[in-house]
Amino acid sequence: MAKTKPGRKDLDSYTIKGTNKVVRAGDCVLMRPSDSNKPPYVARVEKIEADHRSNVKVRVRWYYRPEESIGGRKQFHGAKELFLSDHHDVQSAHTIEGKCVVHSFKNYTKLENVGAEDYFCRFEYKAATGGFTPDRVAVYCKCEMPYNPDDLMVQCDECKDWFHPSCMGMTIEQAKKLDHFLCSDCSCQDDGKRSANGFHDSPEPKTGSKRRKR
Repeated sequence: MAKTKPGRKDLDSYTIKGTNKVVRAGDCVLMRPSDSNKPPYVARVEKIEADHRSNVKVRVRWYYRPEESIGGRKQFHGAKELFLSDHHDVQSAHTIEGKCVVHSFKNYTKLENVGAEDYFCRFEYKAATGGFTPDRVAVYCKCEMPYNPDDLMVQCDECKDWFHPSCMGMTIEQAKKLDHFLCSDCSCQDDGKRSANGFHDSPEPKTGSKRRKR
């Protein structure tokens, strides 16, 4: 167990100045940036300490926004996406503006309503090298891009892959009105099967099939 330096005392919690919000180790917080034009920084509190003058410090592990990473923001990065970095720091607790929640990617996609304090993380980030863990994720659609939870996607009833409406030549409004969807590849295969069997008209929809949206 790490020893606390002389004159320092470990604290179980810290109440954010001017609020009744209590921060504990393991919580995610919003921290005031030096540039007021920038959004608040996001960090995970690792430890809370007070020195002999009762100045409270927090040891934090920073989250990076995509635009703060070496590679920059990509098309598939969500608006509320963060990377958990290996960058640790010690900051004054007075710079904490509020609390937030950094969800797992899976849990974030299940949220019915995304609040201002909701974020998600699916990558860990090495600040010095720009490397990511994992270094690859599943891709979808004809464009072979990772899933951006901010974008509507439609699922093909046949192959079960997900597609962006724009990649399928549809508007978002058209995609929202669909009850069933076949991607272009499955649609061509379906047309081929009907021709081989002598069908010229579309058969009745399959019972119970349901297109899902993201």
